[in-house]
Amino acid sequence: MSSSLSISPRLSGKVSLITGAAQGIGLATALKFAREGATVIVCDVSLAGVDAAVSQCLDAGATAQGYVMDVTQRAMVDAVVAKVVAQFGRIDVLVNNAGITQDARLQKMTLEQFDRVIDVNLRGVFHCAQAVADTMVAQGSGVILNASSVVGIYGNFGQTNYAATKFGVIGFTKTWSRELGPKGVRVNAVAPGFISTPILSTIPEKVIAEMEHRVPLRRLGKPEEIANVYAFLASDEASYINGAVIEVSGGMSV
Repeated sequence: MSSSLSISPRLSGKVSLITGAAQGIGLATALKFAREGATVIVCDVSLAGVDAAVSQCLDAGATAQGYVMDVTQRAMVDAVVAKVVAQFGRIDVLVNNAGITQDARLQKMTLEQFDRVIDVNLRGVFHCAQAVADTMVAQGSGVILNASSVVGIYGNFGQTNYAATKFGVIGFTKTWSRELGPKGVRVNAVAPGFISTPILSTIPEKVIAEMEHRVPLRRLGKPEEIANVYAFLASDEASYINGAVIEVSGGMSV
């Protein structure tokens, strides 16, 4: 006599807002969450990208909606959050994935390059987290996941602005985990290493090969490998993980 065990998707019913979700790690995360049963709210600056991502989430069987949202524009962020709460009554997960790079050495970096990266990668994370915090505290539960980077732990040549933001995101994570933890809201960060995404499309093959050689696994990571960690951290399986920074880098810092 045999019996089958039915296992529910780990994010079943969780309303999840993901920024920068039209490509790369953000898109992989949206699709992973869709397959895990989440209601997926796709946010990005590209209308075509948002529409395509929502379509893929729907194809995966999820409830999904998309919004064109610039994380640097607080009024836009507040409006999206208000619409999501009005429709679904809650927000369970925020993945602060949106980010950019504008690299230059310290002596060559322009103020515009510095300000733009700070605005998107740091101020944008603050905007989104603050916009959802009251809702999560009121419902007594929630998860905020922030995208840091190994660059935010060890620094990197030519990335003064990017490193500052990713170090800053770790500071956000540690602080918010203390402030919001007692209210039932967990806050964690993921620090990816070298991941094969469109952001690397302009990098010469020789440089890619050098990057791969720095990783003990001798390859770049896949966006799905970061998405898997986000899905775990968003789930109840990670219910006692708070204030953590999880490096997903193939061991490059070993």
